[in-house]
Amino acid sequence: MTQSFYPPERTLMGPGPSDVSPRVLAAMARPTIGHLDPEFVRMMDEIKELLQYALKTKNALTLPVSAPGSAGMEACFVNLVEPGDKVIVCQNGVFGGRMAENVSRFGGEVILVEDEWGTAVSLDKVEAAFAQHDNVKALAFVHAETSTGVRSDAAELCALAHKNDALAIMDAVTSLGGIDVDLDGWGVDAVYSGTQKCLSCPPGISPVSFSERAVETVQKRESAVPSWFLDKKLVMGYWGEGAKRAYHHTAPVNSLYALHEALVILKDEGLENAWQRHQKNHEGLKAGLEAMGLEFLVDEANRLPQLNTVRIPEGVDDAKVRSTLLKNYSLEIGAGLGALAGKVWRIGLMGHASNLRNVLLCVNALENVLIAEGVDLERGAAAAAATKVLA
Repeated sequence: MTQSFYPPERTLMGPGPSDVSPRVLAAMARPTIGHLDPEFVRMMDEIKELLQYALKTKNALTLPVSAPGSAGMEACFVNLVEPGDKVIVCQNGVFGGRMAENVSRFGGEVILVEDEWGTAVSLDKVEAAFAQHDNVKALAFVHAETSTGVRSDAAELCALAHKNDALAIMDAVTSLGGIDVDLDGWGVDAVYSGTQKCLSCPPGISPVSFSERAVETVQKRESAVPSWFLDKKLVMGYWGEGAKRAYHHTAPVNSLYALHEALVILKDEGLENAWQRHQKNHEGLKAGLEAMGLEFLVDEANRLPQLNTVRIPEGVDDAKVRSTLLKNYSLEIGAGLGALAGKVWRIGLMGHASNLRNVLLCVNALENVLIAEGVDLERGAAAAAATKVLA
């Protein structure tokens, strides 16, 4: 007989999802009301205001897409790219490649700028691409590449886009809530993110925001947006202003309760305080990992504090270590993706999971497992190094 499902309790320190705050989980259990209920509409307006705060923007077209981050990505490209449009896409990891696939699927011409995985997007290469191609409609880049843990210079990339009269499209899936994201200050025209990373909300919702320039581009399209569900002109009838809303789809009511609560938590803490917390806990984790002789993939200047990518020591069985951590410590860390599969571990310190307890759990558990695998380590040294930084 099939019975109710009760998941095990885990500590999630992979590339996402992250640990969800008990406050957010409790919010999801509140009574479901209609998606056109006046009280729900009032909460929708608060979510928009809280997202504008988190993204540092006044964009009117700021809303949560009722689907995961990949749908947020598609929402940006399906609305802004028409057949024949030239789009420079920066790829320095897995998710830049997904951007390129979106452009090509919607009939755009991909101009690919590639950089080595683990390095930031090269501004010189982007500038050269603009010099070699005229009438480029948009520049697309990943701010915080989840597959490698590297941060690219969003402000400078947006400046290059605008210098060449192109839109700037940014992936902020892993950056939102963990490091500075400044849409208006940088001039980002379209951005998408996810709820399951530094917002510490269950997966399934994708915040997006479009600048006035991007909205004008959508309004001037010569062809219909090839996705009914993601057409921003239609969605705004539901997520627009005022009490009267046009039915578009049945919103995921309880998931939006969770997002609202997660954003309230972020605002209560304060953006700058959240960024500082992620940075401080990263420094503690870094000290513990380096005490074990582990090396980071990304140079310190471009390293994400919320996603730590470390090289696997030679001779160590990647899958066995991760499996043992999960079985013995109920601790999840992430494997490498694509070209980095089997070569790195991705250790997340995202949102609610970015705390002293998790840092110490991770370095102690990983040290114990590596010693059992035959790595010559001084037991307790990793936790001592982390504690020295975080005490």
